Amino acid sequence: MAGLVMPSAPPLVRRLAAEMRALVTPGPRLVDEVECILSVLLAILFAHLIGARNVSWAAFSGYMVMRSRLSESLVRGALRIIGTGLGAGIAWLLVPMVAHSSILTSIAAASIGGITLYGALTHRRAYAWLFVGLTFEMILLDSIEHHSRMVSEFVETRLLEVVAGTVACLIVNLISQVTARRRWPAGPSPAPQMAGGWHPNAARHAGQAALTLALIPWLWAWLHIPELAQSAITVMAVMLVPISNMGAASFATVSHRLLQRMAGCLAGATLAGAMVIVAHGSPPALILGTALGVLIGRHIENGKTCLAYTGTQFTLAILVTLVPDSYLHTATAPAWDRLTGILIGMALLEPVLLAWHLLRPEPQAHAGVGQGSLDA
Repeated sequence: MAGLVMPSAPPLVRRLAAEMRALVTPGPRLVDEVECILSVLLAILFAHLIGARNVSWAAFSGYMVMRSRLSESLVRGALRIIGTGLGAGIAWLLVPMVAHSSILTSIAAASIGGITLYGALTHRRAYAWLFVGLTFEMILLDSIEHHSRMVSEFVETRLLEVVAGTVACLIVNLISQVTARRRWPAGPSPAPQMAGGWHPNAARHAGQAALTLALIPWLWAWLHIPELAQSAITVMAVMLVPISNMGAASFATVSHRLLQRMAGCLAGATLAGAMVIVAHGSPPALILGTALGVLIGRHIENGKTCLAYTGTQFTLAILVTLVPDSYLHTATAPAWDRLTGILIGMALLEPVLLAWHLLRPEPQAHAGVGQGSLDA
């Protein structure tokens, strides 16, 4: 590929050529991408074996927990399980008391979402804080959409999904450490720098997310749009930005992440939609498409460019579209509903940010350093 690209070629062409070479060049980056594929496929298998309902969430857990070093994956997986367990416990206690009322549901969504997002923005165990909030929001919104089901069913399946994905990731990572990683080891990820004390910018940022989350139950009561749990996930994931980027820069930062999330989701959905048409319900074709989509998404994410976040969203769209809850009864409608929920989350968040930005001008960014993007 390198010999086919002239030195005088435009920078974009040279960059694309370099990325294509990296896609097939043995090394730590390719090993990581193969690990992600195997982790996702094993998570799908485990989710089916243990009876999880939302198999694509188990697959995404297998993808997001994966890190190049086993110790990092273990910590990340443990935090994801702990956060999911705590969020499920809070939901088990609160949801039965609030699900019958749009007002109470709105207050609960805003309160738990805002508090846990602030914790994720300012505390060391950010990933656990994030998943307390995400799990609560998912169970709350799933419960008002499927009110005939018991809350305990949603609690059980959320736990099964995250355990399936985490265990799959750790198994693949362990095997890789004693095989491929011996030849192509990877260095540790940079340690996050945390800022201590009270952070008004983080509180303001979490308040913006809480206000957006408060709108979602009312949207359900008005239009009965399915899969609004994806809207809540979108809001919390997009709002998880470094503290150093808050203040005057936060509106531009989050808006940029929204655009990246939309671009990644639309690109992933386009490719996944084409694969659905080609597969025509064939499980082997859907599995092959899933593997290809994960490879492309992780490769973009590993590029360490401004498009890295787009790669994560690309993979999310691939997984929610191509990973059905049952390969025996494949249907595309649930996948499109989930993608619609993601887009609705973006559509709700941007006006809230814009209105807040115009009505309450924000001070300059705090000098502290935040956790960075963890995503879901």
